[in-house]
Amino acid sequence: MRPRHYSADLTAPWKKSAPAPEVPAEPDLVVEEVATGFCGAVIRCEAGTVTLEDRFGKHRAFPLAPRGFLLEGRVVTLVRPSSPAPSRPARTASGSLAVPGARARVARAGRIYVEGRHDAELVEKVWGDDLRIEGVVVEYLEGVDDLQAVVADFAPGPDARLGVLVDHLVPGSKESRIAARVTGAGDGDVLVVGHPYVDVWQAVKPSSLGIPAWPAVPRGEDWKTGVCRALGWPLDTGAAWQRILGSVHSYKDLEPALLGAVERLIDHVTA
Repeated sequence: MRPRHYSADLTAPWKKSAPAPEVPAEPDLVVEEVATGFCGAVIRCEAGTVTLEDRFGKHRAFPLAPRGFLLEGRVVTLVRPSSPAPSRPARTASGSLAVPGARARVARAGRIYVEGRHDAELVEKVWGDDLRIEGVVVEYLEGVDDLQAVVADFAPGPDARLGVLVDHLVPGSKESRIAARVTGAGDGDVLVVGHPYVDVWQAVKPSSLGIPAWPAVPRGEDWKTGVCRALGWPLDTGAAWQRILGSVHSYKDLEPALLGAVERLIDHVTA
């Protein structure tokens, strides 16, 4: 569930106040019901009610009450669409066209490696459907310090291409030097790409979490613990990650730097 974030006009949503904007309850519109905090996508809208589906597949129906929902942090009044929504192709969380009834392809010899478990879980949540159709397996490394040995052991080739996603891949960083050693003398079967963030947490848009920005953490302090402290969250990085991951519903919740990197890796492994 997306963390609840109240703007100034939501401090007392049940009190009389200015009318909220009216928004048609079109299918796939993601909203949060004010009273319960239930967050989900619209799956149908009937006379006087709207039914939402959360990320676990749970359905709940709510009345179309004035000022009853949040849309991207703003109070809105959902209304029944004036006409049936035109049919349109379903899309996966990554934004690609869904393939109804498609079965997972037998896994390719190629692989995508990511640094840690959080990276793998985020990639699975957004690109999982696409990866299964393409037969691409994602594995995590628990860091990239031994990446050269990992690549040598994998023995990439034209029929077993390897893609690696690296955190904090910026000029002059340790990660950039490791990436250069891995790809410098290669024949193109290994692709190392990355994003500029200290950790994949930062690849989630702050607005999706209801925070103004990711906080700056003093040098020398554990970054994840520092983030929890600065945001006033419990100093439990596992619980913090579940909170962050729960705020991601599609590619729209991620920064472009990560989106582009993962798409490049999928293209590389499936070429």
